[in-house]
Amino acid sequence: MFRKAALPTVSNGSYLQGQANGKLSSMDSRQPAQEGKVVLKKKVTLLRGISIIIGTIIGAGIFISPKGILKNTGGVGMSLTVWTVCGILSLFGALCYAELGTCIKKSGGHYTYILEAFGPLPAFVRVWVELLIIRPAATAVISLAFGRYILEPFFMQCEIPELAIKLITAVGITLVMVLNSTSVSWSARIQMFLTFCKLVAILIIIVPGVIQLIKGETQHFKNAFAGNDASVMGLPLAFYSGMYAYSGWFYLNFVTEEVENPEKNIPLAICISMIIVTVGYVLTNVAYFTTISAGELLLSKAVAVTFAERLMGNFSLAVPVFVALSCFGSMNGGIFAVSRMFFVASREGHLPEILSMIHVRKHTPLPAVIVLHPLTMIMLFNGDLYSLLNFLSFARWLFIGLVVAGLIYLRYKRPDMPRPFKVPLFIPALFSFTCLFMVALSLYSDPVNTGIGFAITLTGIPAYYLFIVWDNKPKWFRKLLGK
Repeated sequence: MFRKAALPTVSNGSYLQGQANGKLSSMDSRQPAQEGKVVLKKKVTLLRGISIIIGTIIGAGIFISPKGILKNTGGVGMSLTVWTVCGILSLFGALCYAELGTCIKKSGGHYTYILEAFGPLPAFVRVWVELLIIRPAATAVISLAFGRYILEPFFMQCEIPELAIKLITAVGITLVMVLNSTSVSWSARIQMFLTFCKLVAILIIIVPGVIQLIKGETQHFKNAFAGNDASVMGLPLAFYSGMYAYSGWFYLNFVTEEVENPEKNIPLAICISMIIVTVGYVLTNVAYFTTISAGELLLSKAVAVTFAERLMGNFSLAVPVFVALSCFGSMNGGIFAVSRMFFVASREGHLPEILSMIHVRKHTPLPAVIVLHPLTMIMLFNGDLYSLLNFLSFARWLFIGLVVAGLIYLRYKRPDMPRPFKVPLFIPALFSFTCLFMVALSLYSDPVNTGIGFAITLTGIPAYYLFIVWDNKPKWFRKLLGK
């Protein structure tokens, strides 16, 4: 089931394995694939790269309940300030990943960069936690939001049955899996369409908000910084919520090998996307406050719906549909990107061999996509997903901080590495410190849940020695693993 990095082999079925050890020389568009070898093709253009980043970052949160920041800042002015600063910090992190993506031209994102900088053990732990818990739970949560809001127009006068939500959610998850297994091109095209829908949804909120400002509806901005009751603990937690809202800027690095002209397109796509998202998020929150007071926003279950009902009348029915499409885009972008992490980890020998196989006709990493389906379904019907995400949310920032620290380490370890795009050293230093500070804060403020998450993450260490390092496994154990 798990193996050391293998030589390229051809299966007897409908798939061919990619090259081992992470070296796909035929991925270079200037080097055609060798005869009899199937690889993932370079189909991610600049526009598709932008759609992957924007389409994955903008999920349900900005439309449903952006009150985590307001709750922990205590005022409109500080809330908007945190939204802006989190956007800038996220841009710093994205620029660090742009440098890594242009000097390490392999897919896999976090996993690949940790492997290059710190070796196989921390890289295995990262992909172990992502495969077993984080990605299935995160996909299930965003999918539940999709299921709830796609049904909202049909249940305006009553509560939506939980079973109906989960059933339509299961259909949505399956549809995304089938789409990503069938065609890279169609998955990218649909992602572009859904990204367009997200931007339209944001404009539907921003434009009426600007009109309200022109009319002089500024009463909720008066004394915006007065009476702030944000605590010392509250501000860092607000930043944590904000950074979570912007998370997703790293997904293009998961598909580096499929990006056309990555030296140019990765930095461009990241910079354009982060500017659009940051401006969109800040203006959307400004628009909310033109119509909704801070107190009303904290009480609202779906801020965008409340805003639309007050200003748009019957047209407000369209807002839940746009929210559902936004969630579907996040599902599609996340699965498209993370399946490449599993593909690369399998190619390196850290996951079962079948996950590094590519469909010979469709040129998709079908097994790496499908492996998420049963795990996500278990999470969907198993219960308390949000607690599970709370247990492991710190792991994302721990490893992202480790990746960016690895960029600094590689500057000294491999100074001669070609770096077509290079950021000033203070940017990775500031960003990695911010990530590690948030991790330390979560250990202090919520030691029980974070401790459980930390313990689950540490299970990757014995798993690494059991499945990867231990060569002389007994016959019964090999049979159990399917060897």
